[in-house]
Amino acid sequence: MKRLALTVIALLLAAPAQADTLVDNVNGITLDKDGKVVRFTGMVIGTDGKVKQLLDRKDKRPERPDFKEDGKGRTLIPGMIDAHGHLMGLGLSLMLLDLSDTRSLAEAQAAIKKYADENPELPWIIGRGWNQEKWGLGGFPTAADLDAVVPDRPVWLERVDGHAGWANSAAMTAAKITAATKAPEGGRIEMVDGKPAGVFVDAAVALIDSAKPKPLARDLDRAFLAAQQQLLAQGITAIADMGTTIQEWQAYRRAGDKHQLAIRILSYGGDIDNMALIAGPGPTPWLYDDKLRMVGVKLYLDGALGSRGAWLKAPYSDAPGQKGLPLLTPAQLRNKMVRASMDKFQVAIHAIGDAANAEALDAITDLTADLPGERRWRIEHAQIVDPADIPRFAKLGVIASMQPIHQPSDRLMAEARLGAERLKGAYAWRSMENAGVRLAFGSDVPVESANPFPGIAAAISRTDAQGQPFGGWHPEEAVSRETALDGFTRSAAYAAFAEDRLGTLMPGMRADFLIVDTDLLLASPEDIRKMVPLETWIGGYRYYKKGG
Repeated sequence: MKRLALTVIALLLAAPAQADTLVDNVNGITLDKDGKVVRFTGMVIGTDGKVKQLLDRKDKRPERPDFKEDGKGRTLIPGMIDAHGHLMGLGLSLMLLDLSDTRSLAEAQAAIKKYADENPELPWIIGRGWNQEKWGLGGFPTAADLDAVVPDRPVWLERVDGHAGWANSAAMTAAKITAATKAPEGGRIEMVDGKPAGVFVDAAVALIDSAKPKPLARDLDRAFLAAQQQLLAQGITAIADMGTTIQEWQAYRRAGDKHQLAIRILSYGGDIDNMALIAGPGPTPWLYDDKLRMVGVKLYLDGALGSRGAWLKAPYSDAPGQKGLPLLTPAQLRNKMVRASMDKFQVAIHAIGDAANAEALDAITDLTADLPGERRWRIEHAQIVDPADIPRFAKLGVIASMQPIHQPSDRLMAEARLGAERLKGAYAWRSMENAGVRLAFGSDVPVESANPFPGIAAAISRTDAQGQPFGGWHPEEAVSRETALDGFTRSAAYAAFAEDRLGTLMPGMRADFLIVDTDLLLASPEDIRKMVPLETWIGGYRYYKKGG
């Protein structure tokens, strides 16, 4: 494990006994329960960590609050809710080899060799973040590329999207992979001259994963604290953890028992087995003062665009004959959805390609009439959708859980993978909104940074960090600042059945908020992209102060 100089979170987060607090002299912005903008200049927080009152300039202030915080005229906004992330994936990425910043194969090889040389005690070199598209390879890297720098120990590196892995020869030997090894259903082994080339896609990833060392409980605890520390500094006060395992849930519970749980975790079990192990007969109650709850289950229907695992209706433009990989049969998908729904777990379906989105909608259509109650079906990513299927989201009340930052990251790749005609339903936020679809926004961390502000900037401009392309990529799909803020707050809470306590700063809601130096509703995309939280408060308690 990489040695991290973690400030073992000075967050020994045993918050002091709370009392009434007045946060005054602020440029306050929130949304009400209907999504309308509300501005205020002061906020009273009760002893229960909830908003007691919003104050305008003319309103009388409490005469003797127990605590008073001067906002010094800065902007106060609701805490950001990441509607789709992988919490432990973030934490482990902070501890292991991270290749996400490498821009060529040679640069990646140098980083891998350096890491291996600095960690001679590690039996395996494990990491993530590589992206052959960013490297301009024109294809996947190979085991030989890894053997050239680490020939003597197994190396296993996840692709940036988590839907493919790259192994060296030693890792394939440890996993007993040979030319005769067959890819499991829903997976693909890249081959060269009849032999495994070193890259394993989607379900085939498990062939190597099963052989690598598993993180210990103490590793998970350390990773979780590291993830929390980073999220607090980025202004994330709650996150929907997509694909929680029983081991990860136990780490969250250990943190809660030790009063080290700061951010709020809205957990979705990693498939039915983890869901049942963690929560048993139904969603858990809110635990640790509304810090942790298992809400539902995450199901994978296809892979990712970058590894050509996303399931498309027509072949990939840059790989004729390939349409991607459905990871579940229609019967398997429906059986899992019924199993979860009968016990009132919410179902979140990973669907990136247009065929996967259509199949998810078909399954929801088939089951809606037979499953009473409010299901709030979620489709995660909804990246490539046939325009004809967009109205079906609204008709079925399906939440589109999307990640705006994927659009600038994927733009050139999406053009190559799909061709011009199929881009009409790609990252189609405005079309979804116009059709009446509820949008919940997130980051897919650690695939992307959890920092919500570049995501908001992308949502309103359709441009990347350099402001490219000029005028925005398919700018007709940009949304307003209010919609972007809503996606990261009110609607992200709604998407996880948490709108009764999270997502706005109206009276009675949890006092989760940020102090920033920019008015989000007036700033340019460039200024929003540069925003950083000066302070992060959760439940009326300040957990982070920049420079503090």
